[in-house]
Amino acid sequence: MRRLAELVLRHRLVIVIGWAVILLAGGAVAGTVSNRMTVNFSLPGQPGDTAANKIIAEFHNGGNTSPLLATVTLPAGQTITGHEAQVAKAFASLGSADVPLRVVDEANTGDKAFRTSDDRTAYAMVFYPFPQSFADQVPTKLVRSTVGAAAPPGATVGVTGMDALAVGDDSGGNGVLTETLLGALGALIVLLFVFASMLAFLPLVVAAVSILTTFLLLLPLTYLTDVSFIVQFLVALVGLGVAIDYSLLFVTRWREERDHGKDNHDAVVAAMETAGHAVLFSGLTVAIGLLALVVLPVPFMRSIGMGGALIPLASVLVTLTLTPAILGSIGPRVDWPKIRHENKPSRGWTAWARLVVRRRWIAAVAALAVIGVLFVSFLGIKIGAADSSSLAKNGAAFDTLQVLKSGGVTTGSLTPIEVLTETSKAQAVAQTLGGVDGITHAVVPSGPGSSVDGQTVVVLIPSAETVNSSSVQVVRDVTALADKTDGVLGVTGLGNAQVDFLHAVYGNFPLMLLLIAFLTYVLLVRAFRSLLLPLKAVILNLVSLTAVYGLMVLFWQQGYGSQAVFGIQETGAVTFWIPLMVFAFLFGLSMDYEVFILSRIREEYDAGASTDEAVVLGIGRTGRLVTSAALILFLAFAALASGPGTDIKVLATGLGFGILLDATLVRSVLVPSLVSLFGSWNWKLPDSVARILRVPPSVVHAEQPEVAVGD
Repeated sequence: MRRLAELVLRHRLVIVIGWAVILLAGGAVAGTVSNRMTVNFSLPGQPGDTAANKIIAEFHNGGNTSPLLATVTLPAGQTITGHEAQVAKAFASLGSADVPLRVVDEANTGDKAFRTSDDRTAYAMVFYPFPQSFADQVPTKLVRSTVGAAAPPGATVGVTGMDALAVGDDSGGNGVLTETLLGALGALIVLLFVFASMLAFLPLVVAAVSILTTFLLLLPLTYLTDVSFIVQFLVALVGLGVAIDYSLLFVTRWREERDHGKDNHDAVVAAMETAGHAVLFSGLTVAIGLLALVVLPVPFMRSIGMGGALIPLASVLVTLTLTPAILGSIGPRVDWPKIRHENKPSRGWTAWARLVVRRRWIAAVAALAVIGVLFVSFLGIKIGAADSSSLAKNGAAFDTLQVLKSGGVTTGSLTPIEVLTETSKAQAVAQTLGGVDGITHAVVPSGPGSSVDGQTVVVLIPSAETVNSSSVQVVRDVTALADKTDGVLGVTGLGNAQVDFLHAVYGNFPLMLLLIAFLTYVLLVRAFRSLLLPLKAVILNLVSLTAVYGLMVLFWQQGYGSQAVFGIQETGAVTFWIPLMVFAFLFGLSMDYEVFILSRIREEYDAGASTDEAVVLGIGRTGRLVTSAALILFLAFAALASGPGTDIKVLATGLGFGILLDATLVRSVLVPSLVSLFGSWNWKLPDSVARILRVPPSVVHAEQPEVAVGD
């Protein structure tokens, strides 16, 4: 790290110019990268995905989409009875749309399930192609205008569906740029408080370069493989928070060294040797957590792992080169006005650390009790998707759904099961599978476009939405019976996608968990020169993540916060891909603070302090820093929560909960209390292990408990 610092300082002008060029290049390609990102949630090799691909290949729609429900409501005093031909003509007009649409309604099935109990509203299921990019829109407006043009005079036309409801009132939400600017504004306020000088703008500069560097690195990746559209949100918001955190740590340590009397050159070198070392290990830890997603047999999760890993790596690279280059050039001049000094530990955090060390048993038990309560809540988690009632609270799609529900139409029609069958055996298949408990209707469409190459899609309507791990049993029952039914070529639908995802992803979760835990442990053994501290860090991270899931269950699944904060009813489940994302990001991000704190505690211990003294000094030096860094990340996630869609809000709040819980309860209470309790055991590292890892041996010196703690 010293050699790197000297290299950067010798060539600081070249480095600044080089990063300026990369900044411009990243800005130039950011739009292209965003446009090349895909919306792909396929699960290769899974039965539901295979069936969906067969349907898409033959019919060019449906398979991996839940249908839109188009409605025609006649004026008061009129009924569908007597107007069947006109209503059928309105729905049939969708067959001539520019987008290949497949319509299933009363006219082509002969089933009166497609009208409400008051006989005023008829509806049709409209299967459409899955969007190929984030810019592509669900064809809600196309369906509404096409049906409306052919509907009976005076009729009201509506469109609803899971995807239409997810858009809500069509006002959408903030875009990536707006969210990033909101996050940056919040971060600037915190930085102005931390630095109380013009230095507050430096971490924002580093973040801007890091974000656009990540986009530049993503460009070739989009040519090698599909990259999920979710990555752009993570690059912008997580990249903002991580880069600011790393730069904040480095600049704070540089100020501390300056306030201790070092000249600018030596202060930069010292900051690189200490804070730079912590930043390097933190970035590698975050990258490991994300790269572990690559072991999952799910393309979009793999792309998030690969793309997401570029975020901390780019942030580390920029922080360890651009930050010291700028500080080495103009650092003292921009540290104006010099109001806050870093020559002494924070009085407030030092007092807090003394209290925790003095009452370490009480602190540890109390913190673990809170985590235990949240763990109990986690045990009730349901993995699935948000149900219709939580996707929207107003808008045209919401109003249309209310018309159907008030007319006795089951919301299971939003998540039908598609069964690809041989046309000659479709009726027999429908009769057999329609008898499964939980299926209210089994319909076989006929007429133009209903059969292709001797294949027909039988549509099963469940009695309830198949949106979570407790409501997909009907899907499992249908699939099990379909495997034994002659003429069935495949079964798919939203429920099948969840069953497949649970099998493909959570079936491989233990492997991912083991890989992350092992790699992180080895990395941290080298960073902390200890066997016990890394073990505690890994276990504590896993335990605290279950508490985060418990908070998500309370806030979203049970609705104790979602209604008050976002006006969204309880979701009934946590979207199936979100827990994996929260785990991958939080495992690394939380370890950031562990590395920041324990690196400083280790430094103080190596300088001669006892374990308790090292804890007090380490927390006193890093408490304000970690809290500020966590607040910045939280504000970034709050900005992400302003984006469109319930799923993005669930992800953002989960990450936000995790950061706050980690920076307060875990790192401010559990970490210092447990390190104090472990005493000299924290620092034991066999010489043989030290030689293998190529680190200096860990010297354990005599403890002097309570020295300085009670001062």
